[in-house]
Amino acid sequence: MESVAATCVLMILVTSVTNSEATISSCSDVIKNLKPCVNYLMSGSGKPPGPCCSGVKALAAAAATSADKKTACNCIKSTSKSLNINSQLAQALPGNCGISLPISVSPNADCSKVG
Repeated sequence: MESVAATCVLMILVTSVTNSEATISSCSDVIKNLKPCVNYLMSGSGKPPGPCCSGVKALAAAAATSADKKTACNCIKSTSKSLNINSQLAQALPGNCGISLPISVSPNADCSKVG
């Protein structure tokens, strides 16, 4: 359940910023941006490390199209299944990185509805 919450947070981050010319061509693009967040989301406290927030913001900016958002969502969803993510940290990540979200975090990630 915690990994689902983390997936949702990151999915929402991906959908919250749509004004970039960058694109996401593969899951490795997503992982590269979010790798600095893994340790924080598993056992961190306080503010996320700077590289984590930079990666989250870069990923959000790169997810400009519906296809990019779906690619990122599916990648995050499949990758998070193997991690033991702290759902409270995942839910707090956007605010802790200075990103405001127009919608609340949901415990269900349905990537088919992202776009």
